[in-house]
Amino acid sequence: MIDTAFNYILPRKFYTRPVITVAKELLGKVLVKNEGKIILAGRIVEVEAYDGNIDEASHSFKGKTKRNEVMFNEGGFLYVYFTYGAHFCCNVVAGKKNHGAAVLIRAVEPIYGIDKMIERRFERKLKSEKEIFNLTSGPGKVCKSFGFNKEHSGIDLTGNFIYLLNAPKLQKSKIGVSKRIGISKSVDLPWRFFEIGNPFLSR
Repeated sequence: MIDTAFNYILPRKFYTRPVITVAKELLGKVLVKNEGKIILAGRIVEVEAYDGNIDEASHSFKGKTKRNEVMFNEGGFLYVYFTYGAHFCCNVVAGKKNHGAAVLIRAVEPIYGIDKMIERRFERKLKSEKEIFNLTSGPGKVCKSFGFNKEHSGIDLTGNFIYLLNAPKLQKSKIGVSKRIGISKSVDLPWRFFEIGNPFLSR
């Protein structure tokens, strides 16, 4: 099983704070998917915050729809969407109920169940040791490796299926900040946060 030093599943109160606070503190936390005999886990190393109240790039900017309704839950739910007709992206809902904010998980550092992640992501063995750094270095790659899809949207992250384990906060000196990637609106918001120097960051 996963090292119990990570201590506990993050409680609801962790997620119901402002989205920027949640985004920064998600760095270093451990994303887990419990499939029974198979446990998948990885350290979150890169995220982006989205807040529909002031952010045109957020799915929630124009209000609640069938597609984005999970974003309007209180913090602590998984929001998964399909994009570019190609891949899924997973997000952690943050803030109070009906606020409409979430944090995109852009990259994780795999730490458990890596063979299963490789099987799902590449459908073959690694061509080289360096290829491991391409396993979960992007939002679509994370979802494919963990087997996340639209059916998982709305999962309560305080349960025992998909959840986040506590881990120490990263020191401020280890947190990088930049503009978000691959968007065309609200492009100047510095809402991408990442662990400086981590080899699993998105490319």
